[in-house]
Amino acid sequence: MTSARELVVEADGGSRGNPGPAGYGAVVLDAATGETLAEAAEYIGVATNNVAEYKGLVAGLKAARELFPDATVHVRMDSKLVVEQMSGRWKIKHPDMKPLAAEAGRVFPAGRVRYEWIPRERNKHADRLANEAMDAGRLGRRWEPSGSTASLDASAARNAAAPPPSGPPGDARAGAARARAALSGTAGTPSTGTAGASGTPTAGTSGAPSTGTSSGTSGAPSTGTPAGASGTSTAGAPGSPAARTSDAGMSAGAGARPATDDGPNDGPNDGLFAAEDATATSSTPVASGDFEAEAGALAPTGHAARTTGATRADAPASTPVQPRGTAPQGWAGPDMGAPATFVLLRHGETALTPEKRFSGSGGSDPELSAAGLRQAEAVAAALAARGTIQEIVSSPLTRCRQTAAAVAARLGLDVRIEQGLRETDFGAWEGLTFGEVRERYPEDLDAWLASPKAAPTGGGESFATVARRVAATRDRLTAAHAGRTVLLVTHVTPIKTLVRLALGAPPESLFRMELSAASISAVAYYADGNASVRLLNDTSHLR
Repeated sequence: MTSARELVVEADGGSRGNPGPAGYGAVVLDAATGETLAEAAEYIGVATNNVAEYKGLVAGLKAARELFPDATVHVRMDSKLVVEQMSGRWKIKHPDMKPLAAEAGRVFPAGRVRYEWIPRERNKHADRLANEAMDAGRLGRRWEPSGSTASLDASAARNAAAPPPSGPPGDARAGAARARAALSGTAGTPSTGTAGASGTPTAGTSGAPSTGTSSGTSGAPSTGTPAGASGTSTAGAPGSPAARTSDAGMSAGAGARPATDDGPNDGPNDGLFAAEDATATSSTPVASGDFEAEAGALAPTGHAARTTGATRADAPASTPVQPRGTAPQGWAGPDMGAPATFVLLRHGETALTPEKRFSGSGGSDPELSAAGLRQAEAVAAALAARGTIQEIVSSPLTRCRQTAAAVAARLGLDVRIEQGLRETDFGAWEGLTFGEVRERYPEDLDAWLASPKAAPTGGGESFATVARRVAATRDRLTAAHAGRTVLLVTHVTPIKTLVRLALGAPPESLFRMELSAASISAVAYYADGNASVRLLNDTSHLR
């Protein structure tokens, strides 16, 4: 059994007046590498220093739990009071701090958290976040992750140097680092690029040309429109008002097609779900600039937070660890045994799909429409014919449960519900069309289009938060289903995010993937940390 992930939480709080205008900051670090995994900060109004420090502790622990619920946590703070009280050596007498201390104690079991006092100069990251939150509050604003410089300011002061990446399965750059270490004498020999081999830039990687075609074939070269190329504005770039569309996959940008128009397909890809390293190709085109609103975004509730660092879910992978078009020779070195293969099934249509409305996890939870039920039966028949699915895991939302139930009935399998596979919460935008959101919330929409860290109006989720949730879910499922083929019935955002992470592509690559209702994609995860995208947006079973 693998040991639990170890995290470091650094937290701080301040009050300009004590009591006075107050705020907190917290940062979650990877204990092994020192990488920043998440940040949180909030202006809390008039409060004392100690109350702000406790609130920072609670926020930091909750951010750590959201990343890795089973982690062990090392808390470092420059508040002697909080450290001694939470360690049980000092009594908590102040009535404002008792409930906060109790809340902090409930986030993780006591045995998984230890506390350490550190000098203030070693807590600069959290201190800077707290001050940024107070500065924002003074101006009547909320602290925004996109405007923070705390991580940059603190990096020079951090005393731990980060070793090479060692992320979980599915983290492309970490997988490449492991492969290079395993192949120490042969990694420098160039060979044909492998799409599934971590470290090789693939379609959607910043600055790397990508085609209009997704290939499940390892090593298929890509050419065409630059995805995110520096200095180039493309029709689906994050800042483009037309970059995203509704649940129906409405066309967004020049050349994009509606999700219901899938274009040519070469037919069934039976071998793609098998444990062996198949090389078949999905011929379903990826429309540059196409995006679906249900593929949406994620952000924290109550306070703003973000993830950063090499192991974070939303880390851009624009710096390749291998020259483009090359991959290590001699793949016998890494563990290339039977992978955990995830067959990714997007649910069938709902009534909101043809109306092109935002439909996430915070709305009405619609059922499948008559068309969606037919799609579910069609995909169930196709998967039964292939005969490779061993287990079924579904999002908790009704449209996914219904789709999963149709497949389960054909295969004679049970369905397990996984909360981490749910769709984005679109907040106040749920049920609205893109045009209606543009009319009612133009500034919020512009911010959302411009940054993966921005959230929809009314407490929705940002891309960064969704990516963090999906990556944590991926890690749990790959560990639990090594060597097996598992059907994940989920939504646009989780599927595109899993593909993006497997490719090591930046967040804007989500705009360059098309994902139709009831479509099938597939990603294989190897024990050495590498991932192989084998299929994207196959809809041949719907014809």
